[in-house]
Amino acid sequence: EVQLVESGGGLVQAGGSLRLSCAASGFNFDDYAIGWFRQAPGKEREGVSSISISDGHKYYINSVKDRFSISSDNAKNTVYLQIDNLKPDDTAVYYCAATPNEYAGSYSPNSYDYWGQGTQVTVST
Repeated sequence: EVQLVESGGGLVQAGGSLRLSCAASGFNFDDYAIGWFRQAPGKEREGVSSISISDGHKYYINSVKDRFSISSDNAKNTVYLQIDNLKPDDTAVYYCAATPNEYAGSYSPNSYDYWGQGTQVTVST
């Protein structure tokens, strides 16, 4: 059974940090890229970062690249998203998803085969 399980969300004050985790199982981790998306209330789902598991190449959208850092622990089939200097606009449900490595760097949700259930990040002022 394919599973992507996010964790690490929570309520944090502006300026704080969080590290989100995405634990994957049930598919060949090395053949995929893992992306992080977020969806704020009333807004469309937005891709923010991704990582190619096979070569470690990392991708970020411009608006987050100074504060977000993606990494992977391939021995644990886990991808992390470190978010620093959190802002209220970062409030959203954060999802991880898996796409075949040929689509690494894509933020089109249709490119992704598997999705996690999401973890809530709430940033207070």
